[in-house]
Amino acid sequence: MKILSTALWPLFHYLTWSKASDGREEKVNWEDYVAVNTQFAQCIASQYRQGDKIWIQDYHLLLVPELLRALVPEAPIGLFFHVPFPSSELFRCLSTRKQILTGLLGADLIGFQTFSYARHFISSCTRVLGHESTPLGVNAAGHIASVCTIPIGINAQHVDVLRNSPGVIAKVESIRETYKGKKIIVGRDKLDVTKGVIQKLSAFEKFLEMYPQWRDKVVLIQVTTPTHSNNSGLESKISDQVSHINNTYGSFEFLPIHYYHQDVDPDQYYALLSVADLALITSVRDGMNTTSLEYIMCQQERKSPLILSEFTGMAGSLSAAMMVNPWNFAGVAKAIDTALSMPLEDKITRHTQLFDHVKNNTSEFWAQTFVKQLQVIREQPFQFSRTPLLDYQKLKADYDKANKRIMFFDYDGTLTPIVSVPSAALPPKDMSEYLQILCDDPKNEIWVISGRDQEFLEKWLGGIRNLGFSAEHGCFMKQPNSDNWINMLEDVDMSWKNDVLKIFDYYTERTQGSFVEHKKSSITWHYRLADPQYGLFQAQECQNHLENALLSKLPVEVMVGKKNLEVRPLAINKGEIVKRLLALSPEVDFIACAGDDKTDEDMFRALCASPVGDSCYAITVGPSDKKTLANWHVENSEDIVQALGLMAGAANGQ
Repeated sequence: MKILSTALWPLFHYLTWSKASDGREEKVNWEDYVAVNTQFAQCIASQYRQGDKIWIQDYHLLLVPELLRALVPEAPIGLFFHVPFPSSELFRCLSTRKQILTGLLGADLIGFQTFSYARHFISSCTRVLGHESTPLGVNAAGHIASVCTIPIGINAQHVDVLRNSPGVIAKVESIRETYKGKKIIVGRDKLDVTKGVIQKLSAFEKFLEMYPQWRDKVVLIQVTTPTHSNNSGLESKISDQVSHINNTYGSFEFLPIHYYHQDVDPDQYYALLSVADLALITSVRDGMNTTSLEYIMCQQERKSPLILSEFTGMAGSLSAAMMVNPWNFAGVAKAIDTALSMPLEDKITRHTQLFDHVKNNTSEFWAQTFVKQLQVIREQPFQFSRTPLLDYQKLKADYDKANKRIMFFDYDGTLTPIVSVPSAALPPKDMSEYLQILCDDPKNEIWVISGRDQEFLEKWLGGIRNLGFSAEHGCFMKQPNSDNWINMLEDVDMSWKNDVLKIFDYYTERTQGSFVEHKKSSITWHYRLADPQYGLFQAQECQNHLENALLSKLPVEVMVGKKNLEVRPLAINKGEIVKRLLALSPEVDFIACAGDDKTDEDMFRALCASPVGDSCYAITVGPSDKKTLANWHVENSEDIVQALGLMAGAANGQ
C-alpha cells in the first residue's frame, strides 16, 4: 500500500508533503488502502467465533475496527498504535482524516505508547469530528471508544540470555581490546530522517569543539541499518558529515567516529551495547525504541548512562535517562560530557531505576495488560449492551395490523441531520411527503415533539395537515387540526430568564463562535461553531456557574445537549407530554417514538411500561452500543425517513 510510505508514515512522524498534486494518485492510493482494510476485516469476521478478542496492530489497518464493528458488532475490538500520533493541527492536513478517525473509533479500546500521543488522538477526534471526550475515552455518537496508554516492552529474559552467550562474550573482549583506553559511545538507528542521525553527528561535533579535553579519548560507533525505502541521499549526507568530523578532529592514528551502514548480527550488536560507556539516541520523532531497552539490559555490570531524545516514545517511561532535545546541539554536547564524567554512585542510581522498569514492563506484560483492559471494557454494561437494529419488516407488519396508532418524532438529528447552524436544519422534501401521507390516515395520530420554538415548526412543518406539535420540549402544544397553541407554562414564573441571560452573555463574550438562542420558555447557549475543545471547557464552566448560582434557588434545570446548554422550567419535558398524550388515547395498539439525544430519553422512559408490548417502537438514532432506554436503533436520520416511507407506503395500501 503506497499510502503508508507517501502519507501515513510521514504524517505520524511529523513530516509534511513538499510537492503539490492534483489528487489523482492520492485517490488511487486511498482506494487501495480501503480495499486492503476491507479484505482484512472480511477475513477476520469469517474466522471470528463467540468469545474471541480481536486485536489490531498499528497504522496499516486503521479502517478495520469500523468495518469489523458492522460485520461482528458483538466482538471485542482493540487497536494499538506503535507509532507516534501527531498533534491535531498536523493531523488535519490529511485529506482522509475523517475516514481514518471514524475507522479507529469502531474499536472498544485504542492504545498508545505515551500519554501525549493519546492526548493528540482525543484532540483530533474533537477538532475533526466534533466528538467530545469523557474520562473513559471518546464519545462517538454514543459509542465509547476507550483510550489507554501502555508502554511497549521487550522480552527482557530473552535479551538477558542472548547477552550472556559465548559469541557475545568473545566479541565484548575483542571490542574492548580494539578501543582500549577510549570511552565508547554507541548509536544504532535505522537509516531514516526521523532517527536523528544527522542531529547526533552535529551534536557530537559540537561536543568535540566545546570539550577539547575529550578529543582522542572518545569514539562514537554509529551503526545505521538499511530500510526498504530509498534513502541513498540521507546515507550520502551522513557519510559526508562523518568524513568532515573525522578530518577535523581525527588523525592517522585515530578517528573519532566509526560509521557502519549495514545490518549487524545479534552477537555484534549485544556486544556493542555491553561495552558502551554511553548510548546516544537522538530521534527527532519515534514511537517505541527497543535499542534503549536492550541497552539497559546489557548494562547490568557497567551501569553506563543513557542519553535519550525527549521526542521518543520511551521518554515518558525511562525518566532516569538523561533527556535531551536533539535540535539543541550544545545541550546534547553538555549531556555527553556530564554522562562520561558521571560518578559511579549516580550511574548505579539511574541504572537501577531504568532496569526495574525494563524488567517489570516486558512485552508480555504489555500484551496481557491490553487484553485485560479490553476484557474489562467489554464486561461493563454500557459497553456490552447493544440495541438491535430496527427490524423494518416487523415494523411494517405491526403497523399494517394496528387499528389505532400514535407516533412521536424529535426534529433535529431525527427527522433531519444535525447541522452547524440550527436555522439551516430544513426538512427534506421526501420526509414532509411521507409525514403528510401518514397524517392523512385516520388511524394515525402523528406528533413532532421538538426543542424548536413555535415559529420554526410552523414555518417548515405547518403546511402538513393533521400534524400535532409540541414546541420547546413540551412547553407549547398544538393539537392536530388546530390553529391554536396552548401554553403549558402559562402560570409559571419566567423571570429567571434575565438571570440566566446574564450568565450566557458572559460566556458568549468570552467564547468566539458561541451564541444565545431565545425561546419563549427556555434559553439556549450554543457553542457548535466555537473551538471544539475550548467550547466544551467553557460549557462545563458555564454549567457549573449556572448550577451554583441559580439552580438551588429557581425551579429550572440545565439540559446538556449536542454542543449546547439549555435552561428550561422543571415543570415539563418531552416525557411528560408523551404520558399525557398516551393517557388521552388508551385504545392505541401501535406506538412509534424516535429521537437522538438526552432529552429524547425522557420519551423512551415514558414508554417503558407501554401496554402495547412488542408493538411499541422506541427508536434511538445512533450506534448500537449507545446508552439508551430505546429498544431499537438506526444509524442516522436518513434511516428514520426510510421507516416513514415504509409506513407511508403501507398507509397507501402499497
